[in-house]
Amino acid sequence: MAEGLLRQVAGDRFDVFSAGTRPAGLNPDSVRAMQEVGIDIAGHRSKCVDEYAGREFDFVITVCDAARQSCPVFPSAAVRLHWDLEDPAAARGSDDERMHVFRSIRDEFAGRIREFLEKEASAAVVWE
Repeated sequence: MAEGLLRQVAGDRFDVFSAGTRPAGLNPDSVRAMQEVGIDIAGHRSKCVDEYAGREFDFVITVCDAARQSCPVFPSAAVRLHWDLEDPAAARGSDDERMHVFRSIRDEFAGRIREFLEKEASAAVVWE
């Protein structure tokens, strides 16, 4: 969701890469939550952070404590940020209850991305 939001909001200001330390596939609820705000991420794929070994990044942003602790070191990353957000894929309950969590995390990402863009200049970003 973060990748789709940043691509939409920032346009071509950033090269955005998204990856996980334990990728589990694109969650259909993520796709639904993003469709609700007019962003299509159905063509995205779940990637492992290892795919980006050796790449240089200006920013590395981790979005959960597990990722922060197990994220490989990107020596060139000038700025490392951590946004500790709940993993919406762990949400349980009815469809409405799960979607409430996905929407909440989507909206939290959107707010943090707006704040980030206000503070930072163009750069390459990796999401985990």
